[in-house]
Amino acid sequence: MSKKATETAQELTYTQAIKQLEEITTRLQDPNCDIDLLRDYTKQALSLLKFCKTRLTQTDEELKKLLAELSEE
Repeated sequence: MSKKATETAQELTYTQAIKQLEEITTRLQDPNCDIDLLRDYTKQALSLLKFCKTRLTQTDEELKKLLAELSEE
């Protein structure tokens, strides 16, 4: 697997994860997509989706806290 696939969540940004998901989607939509790689692409996409969901949830919680602090002042 490529270096991208083995990057840890700490090294990966949300934008990079989205870009990788777009690349995987493009590969999967290719009629010549190697069926033997389908499982790997799907596992990588699932991992990236989980990462993105976690990052979005964390950001949402942080923003809510900041807005709550602002309304208290």
